Amino acid sequence: MRVNVIIPVFNRLEHTRKVLEALRSQTIFDAMTIVIVNDGSTDGTAKYLQSQSDVTEIRGDGNLWWGGAIEEGLKHVLPACQPDDYVLFLNNDTWFDGNFVEALVRSSKENGGAAVGSVIHEEGRDPPLVSIGAKVNINRLAVWDLLSELSETEKQSPASQYRVDALSGRGTLYPALLFRRHGGMRPNLLPHYMADYEIAMRFARAGVPLVVSSQAIVYSPPVYGNDASSLSWRKRLFGRRSAHNVFQRLIFYSLVGSPVQRMTAPIRMAYFSCSRAFSTWRSLAKRKEKTI
Repeated sequence: MRVNVIIPVFNRLEHTRKVLEALRSQTIFDAMTIVIVNDGSTDGTAKYLQSQSDVTEIRGDGNLWWGGAIEEGLKHVLPACQPDDYVLFLNNDTWFDGNFVEALVRSSKENGGAAVGSVIHEEGRDPPLVSIGAKVNINRLAVWDLLSELSETEKQSPASQYRVDALSGRGTLYPALLFRRHGGMRPNLLPHYMADYEIAMRFARAGVPLVVSSQAIVYSPPVYGNDASSLSWRKRLFGRRSAHNVFQRLIFYSLVGSPVQRMTAPIRMAYFSCSRAFSTWRSLAKRKEKTI
């Protein structure tokens, strides 16, 4: 059994150093292969990786984005994978304890070859748990975190594992054979955001359990993931770096779900976008009336 770790990186060398330190401290490090897809970094990442004998570097030209970088990593590791091997997706702005990978593998085996994600703990926060995993309502085109459904008591002391509708790329383990059976990433359609959710939901439609293990904890800095607060409205709605990109969301909802849900995605997206915009406008109007 081997765990093939794939990490897309673009600059942020200090994060790459830290995640490699965390990987090298793993209890099953001898059974791990590390592949870093360096997509055009300009901060010394390439020079640093050349000096790391236990890391395989794949270079991109800056246009791979997350989905394309993962796909290049998969092309590298899958030909040599055995039936009992795994693939682990990681972001470089994460760190974890020494039993992290072992906990993921154990959870996958205990759940019949499940895809297993990690909970996210935020540095300096109390309680530290900030994300469990995605719940998705395909009919209403809505995504939220399961954490929002938990009581304050359960947030302090979560269950050992949870079932979710989709898994992120911030520490998710997949049995390698799933990619051979159901395909890899779709970078031409989903180059960045939603690419991780799409492939997890594709596996789920084939009967693969999607589990999040509370024993597999990813630690993250206070700002991570889908932060679009500093973007202009144009970049927020249409920029490739934005999780709110309307075209990417439309493609995502057109790929997941039943055939009918896929065909009706554009109509439903237009309806719910207008409905939510109107609801927001009405709430703001009522709030303004109260202040007059």
